[in-house]
Amino acid sequence: MSCAGGEEEAADMMMCRCASCGVAEDGNINIKLKKCNACHSVRYCSVECQKEHRPQHKAECKKRAADMRDESLFKQPESSHLGDCPICCLPLSIDHKKLHCQIAALK
Repeated sequence: MSCAGGEEEAADMMMCRCASCGVAEDGNINIKLKKCNACHSVRYCSVECQKEHRPQHKAECKKRAADMRDESLFKQPESSHLGDCPICCLPLSIDHKKLHCQIAALK
């Protein structure tokens, strides 16, 4: 089992399990599961479990990590910019201090 996001997130927050051996995270006996460093979609109780589960997880992990990277690279900024830089074509961010002064001057 894994602790992936989405609909299962609420249930997984209460009971996460190691993807390899199935041990549940338990604060009473100090079992703290660690997320996969690449995809963050599965958890492991130890390095040994992570190494044991790697062959089954490798393909899915690479795909998920690539999807996450694409999401972060191509995520469109909020509509809080003043257009694009004529040199590098990156969005120009709003300087909130100047914006408030300009709005005050218009009033």
